[in-house]
Amino acid sequence: MRHKNIYSQFYVWVVFTLFTCLAFGQNEALFEKGNSFYNNGKYQEAIESYLQIAENGEHSAALYYNLGNSYYKLNQIAPSIYYYEKALLLDPDDQDVLNNLQFAKNMTIDAIDVMPQTGIDKLFENFIGRLSYNSWAILAIVGMILFVILFLLYYFAAFSTKKRIYFGLSVLLLIISVASFGFAYQQYDLEQGKRPAIIFSKETSIMSEPNMGSNEVFKLHEGTKVNVLEVLGEWNKIKLADGKIGWLPSSELKEIKDF
Repeated sequence: MRHKNIYSQFYVWVVFTLFTCLAFGQNEALFEKGNSFYNNGKYQEAIESYLQIAENGEHSAALYYNLGNSYYKLNQIAPSIYYYEKALLLDPDDQDVLNNLQFAKNMTIDAIDVMPQTGIDKLFENFIGRLSYNSWAILAIVGMILFVILFLLYYFAAFSTKKRIYFGLSVLLLIISVASFGFAYQQYDLEQGKRPAIIFSKETSIMSEPNMGSNEVFKLHEGTKVNVLEVLGEWNKIKLADGKIGWLPSSELKEIKDF
């Protein structure tokens, strides 16, 4: 039975490896095919090739960047912004994506002013935003391990001078570790609260309540970026960068973090 299990696991591994290689090869071929279509001005055909890659479960900044470019060439603003934003999720510092996203945003109708932050809030958010919540958590764990090591060194040290040094360093690392855990939680909470989406409808009415019988509070147009606060049936509660809040049908937008 033991040999049978080993052979079965080996067989599964071989099949998985072959499947992965075949899928990778197929996606590479589709990507090159899409690039060829794009270079020849066949933007719709390029889109179809790129979308097949996404449907195969592969997600990359390069793929979404090319999709954004293809839709932009067809003057389809909402999907171009949508895919540029997806590319930025995977590579936030890509200047090509940032530049092309700005070109696409210049073609939108809605001018949304960003709600100003207070000095302390802005400094705090910029500081904890320097690292992801995973990085903060790793820093906290490393700090806690070093704290334990230094505390043990303090406990077993024979000289008072070394004891003071080890004790001071251990306390410092404990503070850093606890603070890092707090920052990790804050960063995770911020990330979970962000559900960015792009308006795909040419024009949509934002309602005061999740039904068409309520009052219209304002209108939005294709390409505008919003944040989804809540989903209730077929309605989404959204918030704009300027603080405005309202409801619209779920079919009128697409969430960026859908992979």
